[in-house]
Amino acid sequence: MKNFEIPAYYRSPIISKVKAQRKLQDPRKKDFTPTRLSLGNIDFLIARHFGFCYGVENAIEISYKAIQENPGKRIFLLSQMIHNPGVNEDLQSYGIEFIQDTKGKQLIPWENITSEDVVIIPAFGTTIEIENKLTEIGVDVKSYNTTCPFVEKVWNRSDTLGTSNHTIIIHGKHDHEETRATFSHASQNAPTLVVKNLKEAQKLVDFIEGKLSSEELLSYFEDKCTNGFNPEEDLTKIGVVNQTTMLATETQEITELLRDAMLKKYGETNIKQHIADTRDTLCYATNDNQSATYGLLEEKADFAIIVGGYNSSNTTHLVELLEPKFPCYFINSEENIFDNLEVSCFDIRSKTESVKALPIKNNKATIILTSGASCPDAVVDRVIQKLLYLTKNEINLENINF
Repeated sequence: MKNFEIPAYYRSPIISKVKAQRKLQDPRKKDFTPTRLSLGNIDFLIARHFGFCYGVENAIEISYKAIQENPGKRIFLLSQMIHNPGVNEDLQSYGIEFIQDTKGKQLIPWENITSEDVVIIPAFGTTIEIENKLTEIGVDVKSYNTTCPFVEKVWNRSDTLGTSNHTIIIHGKHDHEETRATFSHASQNAPTLVVKNLKEAQKLVDFIEGKLSSEELLSYFEDKCTNGFNPEEDLTKIGVVNQTTMLATETQEITELLRDAMLKKYGETNIKQHIADTRDTLCYATNDNQSATYGLLEEKADFAIIVGGYNSSNTTHLVELLEPKFPCYFINSEENIFDNLEVSCFDIRSKTESVKALPIKNNKATIILTSGASCPDAVVDRVIQKLLYLTKNEINLENINF
């Protein structure tokens, strides 16, 4: 795996040791049990996999390279580099401005962008329409394109499926930057439709089984399918790809649900002509982080802290997995932890923040700790250090042993 050049302050004294130790113990990533880090009276159960993935580190390296290579030039990001407020704020501190928000709303008019400007394409990628717009302006769209290679892998698979006359079913959030980009690429040569979850996938099954009319289906998926989408023709041969940060297990469940419907309609002999095997589009980092979270569910703990951006899809899914078993506190950073051991945490359903007391008694606790793929390890480090300080468990972090 490539080693990326990213700012030193994204690295960490504690987590770097944890990850180095696990890499030695489990180089093939077969063991998803957490690392137990006992520091005074606090036991941290740290997920086997978490934090920056390949695509995120690649994007950060290229972004800071753009800053270093273009002194005096205006530098823009199409939208947030990744879904982490600290990383985006740091990039903005160098004068970088966002052209759009995460939903695609224009913040800076296209006519204000010139061929002399530098535009960074974020890790989520972008639509073909926006890329063409930048090319028309005269902007170099290749030098600082940070699109994650695993997102591009989904695009390439979609292209292959379209070439063989498959309709593309995208498992994703239709208004997410990555899904908008994938939809744009997939729809170049194939009918395309976005499903968010199993409930929406069931609507396709209902149509395939004759329980739902074309009109009802198109009404339900309004603005989530290509213009001219014809269910009668376009849902006879399909392939499922995903937004790489969605739950991998749910993508597989959606694929199996649709496969079963095709099996009933067309029979085992003909099934390969009606649904493609697309398991190879699942992102390794998403798989690893989610598998590590299932490993956490095998443990006993007082509560879980999940660190990351509140608009981070992959981090939200980690919360979803942990919530059924543990009290969960989803925070941006150590700044959400207050001196009285209360935290300002985010509710993924109501989309609101509230202040809650951490269930720590007598300065003792067993705490599950993980973070999203866009969260720097240094932030997780600072969460550990603040909790130790507030519970009066002062430890020499230079002498941590496992």
